[in-house]
Amino acid sequence: MTARLNSAQPYALGLFRIVVGLLFACHGAASLFGVLGGAAATDGSTIEAGTWPGWYAAVIQLVGGALVLLGLGTRAAAFIASGSMAYAYFKVHQPGALWPMENGGEASAMFCWALLLLVFTGSGALGLDQLFAKRSAEKEQPASRQTPVAA
Repeated sequence: MTARLNSAQPYALGLFRIVVGLLFACHGAASLFGVLGGAAATDGSTIEAGTWPGWYAAVIQLVGGALVLLGLGTRAAAFIASGSMAYAYFKVHQPGALWPMENGGEASAMFCWALLLLVFTGSGALGLDQLFAKRSAEKEQPASRQTPVAA
């Protein structure tokens, strides 16, 4: 059973990355474009361009979430996105109360730790990082060592 689960680990990690990236990008899109309920779910508004820190956080959420979703530059994008969520938690939520349940910072804390996990694990299967790594490895392999493909 353990061997079977271990063989599926890259795919589970890839699906985890896709879901986290999609949800993170949706937060950015909601804040920047007013879709999916907008910045404040009650009024559907957007964040004014250039306002600190909300607009910059929304850009990081949208771009970082899209990169994580695609598995493109996953580690770097997840590192920056995780840092932005740590900033959001400690500067916006934590001054209100100590625990995330009290200060409304559950999403910031969960995104921070989920994205930090991706920094250390990478994109898993189903990501563009893996596709590009595979292609570059094939180009670096000498022609005499390449195995022919049988039809």
